[in-house]
Amino acid sequence: MDHYDSQQTNDYMQPEEDWDRDLLLDPAWEKQQRKTFTAWCNSHLRKAGTQIENIEEDFRDGLKLMLLLEVISGERLAKPERGKMRVHKISNVNKALDFIASKGVKLVSIGAEEIVDGNVKMTLGMIWTIILRFAIQDISVEETSAKEGLLLWCQRKTAPYKNVNIQNFHISWKDGLGFCALIHRHRPELIDYGKLRKDDPLTNLNTAFDVAEKYLDIPKMLDAEDIVGTARPDEKAIMTYVSSFYHAFSGAQKAETAANRICKVLAVNQENEQLMEDYEKLASDLLEWIRRTIPWLENRVPENTMQAMQQKLEDFRDYRRLHKPPKVQEKCQLEINFNTLQTKLRLSNRPAFMPSEGRMVSDINNAWGCLEQAEKGYEEWMLNEIRRLERLDHLAEKFRQKASIHEVWTDGKEAMLRQKDYETATLSEIKALLKKHEAFESDLAAHQDRVEQIAAIAQELNELDYYDSPSVNARCQKICDQWDNLGALTQKRREALERTEKLLETIDQLYLEYAKRAAPFNNWMEGAMEDLQDTFIVHTIEEIQGLTTAHEQFKATLPDADKERLAILGIHNEVSKIVQTYHVNMAGTNPYTTITPQEINGKWDHVRQLVPRRDQALTEEHARQQHNERLRKQFGAQANVIGPWIQTKMEEIGRISIEMHGTLEDQLSHLRQYEKSIVNYKPKIDQLEGDHQLIQEALIFDNKHTNYTMEHIRVGWEQLLTTIARTINEVENQILTRDAKGISQEQMNEFRASFNHFDRDHSGTLGPEEFKACLISLGYDIGNDPQGEAEFARIMSIVDPNRLGVVTFQAFIDFMSRETADTDTADQVMASFKILAGDKNYITVDELRRELPPDQAEYCIARMAPYTGPDAVPGALDYMSFSTALYGESDL
Repeated sequence: MDHYDSQQTNDYMQPEEDWDRDLLLDPAWEKQQRKTFTAWCNSHLRKAGTQIENIEEDFRDGLKLMLLLEVISGERLAKPERGKMRVHKISNVNKALDFIASKGVKLVSIGAEEIVDGNVKMTLGMIWTIILRFAIQDISVEETSAKEGLLLWCQRKTAPYKNVNIQNFHISWKDGLGFCALIHRHRPELIDYGKLRKDDPLTNLNTAFDVAEKYLDIPKMLDAEDIVGTARPDEKAIMTYVSSFYHAFSGAQKAETAANRICKVLAVNQENEQLMEDYEKLASDLLEWIRRTIPWLENRVPENTMQAMQQKLEDFRDYRRLHKPPKVQEKCQLEINFNTLQTKLRLSNRPAFMPSEGRMVSDINNAWGCLEQAEKGYEEWMLNEIRRLERLDHLAEKFRQKASIHEVWTDGKEAMLRQKDYETATLSEIKALLKKHEAFESDLAAHQDRVEQIAAIAQELNELDYYDSPSVNARCQKICDQWDNLGALTQKRREALERTEKLLETIDQLYLEYAKRAAPFNNWMEGAMEDLQDTFIVHTIEEIQGLTTAHEQFKATLPDADKERLAILGIHNEVSKIVQTYHVNMAGTNPYTTITPQEINGKWDHVRQLVPRRDQALTEEHARQQHNERLRKQFGAQANVIGPWIQTKMEEIGRISIEMHGTLEDQLSHLRQYEKSIVNYKPKIDQLEGDHQLIQEALIFDNKHTNYTMEHIRVGWEQLLTTIARTINEVENQILTRDAKGISQEQMNEFRASFNHFDRDHSGTLGPEEFKACLISLGYDIGNDPQGEAEFARIMSIVDPNRLGVVTFQAFIDFMSRETADTDTADQVMASFKILAGDKNYITVDELRRELPPDQAEYCIARMAPYTGPDAVPGALDYMSFSTALYGESDL
């Protein structure tokens, strides 16, 4: 219940506030709090020989509330008022609340009037604040206090018990084992805990509550059925109940605390002794490991092979990766344990720990330094040996790789150079073979360096006495002999290729000419076929006209293209004539192109067939675009008229709503005439909608003849209808306000003039500063001091209840009419009541039905509460109820 949490308890109650706020009206929780808080209050009030039955009723006069505070605090409060009037009750409750506040508790939103009126929510909140202050706040357990201290106390006491896990003050107590564990921990003879079952919460809860009431003088504050039947028991009720157990067992807890202190000291001593033993053992083990490792690191006997040296390196890596890191950790942990032990001994006023001779931290550091030095020298020696063996292995491997690459490259090269494929080749093949041979010669020259490198590496291996030098020398000699043979064969093949090339050169020239002219002509025909068959999408008549013009230009080029076709076919006929005349051996077709005369003739015929089809498609599209253009112009002409018309009407309505021409009735009449003229304009909107539908069906996406879209027109039309309707409604409301409050037309004009004067942006609303200036101009005394700011804030809460930051003219005139209205409502109510009541303090229902018309009498009776004075009469009604029914609470 966040409304009555105190300032002192905010720190430990903050996590509960959100839950409480959501469940304030939960009937189950309210029932639990009623019962628990009532029992808690009675446990103290019975010391004064009294008790309460109904928590929200018995504290209304403040007497028992003051008595409760005196009992739980042991202090005397101010003398209470013994009168029975409301003012006496409020005085007594205020004395109690002042006493609570004097104890450092800041009450929030709890007033004496709510307690006197029997407000259940506020009464329970007040009792909970008292419980927090006098029963829970002073609880302290292991440097925690209040709620956290009480929870920690419960957790410590119930820790040894099976099936008990106290984490909160609600669901952790539902099975009843927590309450039973608390009792058994302090008074084990009262409960046989071994017979309790977690699946029988009702028995557990009733057992705990009955034993606590009978033997521990703790009243029964809750019913077991209430706890079990609730998904989440009320936290405040459980906390109140548990605090009673804490106070009942507080004496036993102090004894336990003393025992814990002694155990704590003994535990520290035992822990220190264990740390000493651990240090001695860890130091001995670490020194022994260092003693065994240093001779291994100082061994400098070299290995004969790379594999052996690599194994040594792998062993060293295992040492660095697997064996040394745990020892580094042990050394670090040894130093940490030593420092921790010395600190604990110093804090316990015990003498410092002195390790055995040779096991000091300094001794271990010295031994570790020797290990590091040996490790560094061993690593440097091993790396040098590996570099030396790597050099030899690298040279041998480099020789093998280069020799293998060279042998792979030369494989099949001699057979290739001995081929006579040029004897049946065409000129293009001959030229290709020549180019291929030139490339081979270049490749051969490039491999010269590799052959020289192979020889140089073999020479270096011989100089370094490589163990496999004979096999290296034999392989190198074979490579050199093969290289000389390849050079001779290369020269012989080149001469044969050059002789054959001259024989076929003439024919090749004709083939080349054919290919040079056939390829672009073929590309031109393929491009022409692609363009003639290409589908087109246009959206304007200009685009289709551009396509038509391009097509006409293409048709004009067809005669020249036909001449080029005939020239290309003539070249091919010349080649055929030469082949037949000189009996040249032609192994294949034209090597420069795959385009045949048959293909050229076939594509040319296809182009001539596609031209008339393109003509027809362009003609049909041109007709469709002309139709679309007519639709665009038709829509644009109407939209360019309707759009500005809507904007003009919006501006005219805005001027009417702020100008003061004539009376409100004149303005209303003028607005309705505008509304009628606007509604009569609807057929033109519908006509425009029809044109827009035709445009959409024609898939027209843009219109250069207007900037207005149909969406713009629709939005503007809807805004226009909304604006005229809202403006008419505002004027009608102003008329209702004027007539209801008796405001003259001159006053209304004055209000409108003041409002318009300060409405600088003509928005129809005033900001806070504009509204403040308007009020000052009308004679209101609103200064910049705190009193003036408070008054202006009050006025803003009236005219802007939703806190939108603006004041409308309707809210402005409502406020002005309210301020100028008659203020004697309360006197009228009293006079009316006295006339009907005579010399009594109340009016009976029968009298009211007799004096008022039936429907009005029943209306008042339904809204009035019964009279509850000292001379109460059944069916009677008091003055406050009568006044509220007639005029409402706001006027009283």
